[in-house]
Amino acid sequence: MLAICYPGCSTCRKALKWLDAHNLAYEYRNIKLERPTEEELRRWIAQSGLPARRFFNTSGGLYRELNLKDKLAQMSDEEMIKLLATDGMLVKRPLLIRDDIVLVGFREEEYKQLL
Repeated sequence: MLAICYPGCSTCRKALKWLDAHNLAYEYRNIKLERPTEEELRRWIAQSGLPARRFFNTSGGLYRELNLKDKLAQMSDEEMIKLLATDGMLVKRPLLIRDDIVLVGFREEEYKQLL
């Protein structure tokens, strides 16, 4: 399992703490240092069944700075993927990737159900 996080993110720390408490092994990847590629994002979005817009960190400063709230409605999925791949801080986190699932963000009930 791959856990893509940002060390300064309290939600990421909660998710990792939850995984540790449940003895679930994971490989940690710092999203700031190693941002997801377009290819990875395409695969994960398809695997998740979620729309591409759900992969945006809507509470992040860069999201607000780029005024993406208004721009995303006019963007295609491919344009969103290309934008997400430019900066890991645009991506909602944590991302938890396993062969059969992709979880975006941390919701304990979802983790309990799927892991």
